[in-house]
Amino acid sequence: MCEYINEQAEEQALLLTKQMAEREGVTEQLKAQDQMLWVQRMNNIRGRTMELVNNGLIYA
Repeated sequence: MCEYINEQAEEQALLLTKQMAEREGVTEQLKAQDQMLWVQRMNNIRGRTMELVNNGLIYA
């Protein structure tokens, strides 16, 4: 059961990260132009994604 929850959390986190990055314009073009900005924005997105996933799947 625990393994299933972990798999679901990882899948949901990847999907949310991709969707949020697209919606916020965090693209490969941005990565090529300004790597530090890209890293900052991706770290922000990943943090928010993990909070959403943990609150939705793990702590619910």
